[in-house]
Amino acid sequence: MISTSSLSPSLSHITDWVFDLDNTLYPRECNLFAQIDMLITQYVMNVTRLEFDAARQLQKTYYRDYGTTLNGLMTQHKIDPDHFLSTVHAIDYAPVAPHPDLVEAIRALPGRKFILTNGDVSHAHNVLGRLGGGDLFEGVYDIRAMTYVPKPHRAAYDGFFARHGIDPKSAAMFDDLEKNLVVPHEVGMSTVQVVAGPEFAHEQVEAWELGRTTGPHVHHVTGDLAGFLRNLR
Repeated sequence: MISTSSLSPSLSHITDWVFDLDNTLYPRECNLFAQIDMLITQYVMNVTRLEFDAARQLQKTYYRDYGTTLNGLMTQHKIDPDHFLSTVHAIDYAPVAPHPDLVEAIRALPGRKFILTNGDVSHAHNVLGRLGGGDLFEGVYDIRAMTYVPKPHRAAYDGFFARHGIDPKSAAMFDDLEKNLVVPHEVGMSTVQVVAGPEFAHEQVEAWELGRTTGPHVHHVTGDLAGFLRNLR
C-alpha cells in the first residue's frame, strides 16, 4: 500500500477512486463493447422495426442524447430494462485479457475504490473476473442503482455520492467519455480521461465516442491506465 504523501500533488488528496467500466478498465482496442454494440443495434431493430442502417443511426442518437441507448428506448418506447440488459450482455468475455499490472496498480491506491457504470452489476463482475480483480472494489454502482438515469446526468453521480458517503472534492473519476467528466469536474472531483491509442478506429465507433478535449473538465488524459496509476507512486 502506498501512502497518500507519495502521490503526485494533483492527486495527493484523493481518498476515493471511481472508475468507469467499459473501455476504461479494459482497453477499447479489445473490442468487447463492439459485441454489446451490435446486440443493441439488433435490439433497436426488433423494437422499432427499422432496417439496420436506420436502427444504427437511432441507436447512436439515443446514446449521445440520453446517455445510454437504454435510456432513449425506455423514454421513447417504454421497453423493459431488465430484458434489454440481459439481452445485450449475452456476450463472449474472452477478449478481456487478465491484467495483473492494472489490478496491482489499483490495489495499491490509498483509500476506497468503486465502479460507476452505465452497465449492470453482473456485466461488471464478468469483466472483473477476466481482469483478475474481482475483489478490488468496495462497490459497483450500476444502471439499476441509478434508477436507469445514467451518466452524464447529474442524478447518477449524486445518488452514487449519497450511497457511499463520498465527498467529491476528495475523489477522482476515470472515464473514457469526456462528457461523463463534466459533472465530476463541476462538483470538485479530479478527472482522468482514459483514451484509446491515436491509431484506433472501428466502423462501429463514432468520432464523438473517441473525442478528446482540452476543456477544463478533463484534468488528465492517459492511454495507459495501469501506467498512469503506477506513476502516482
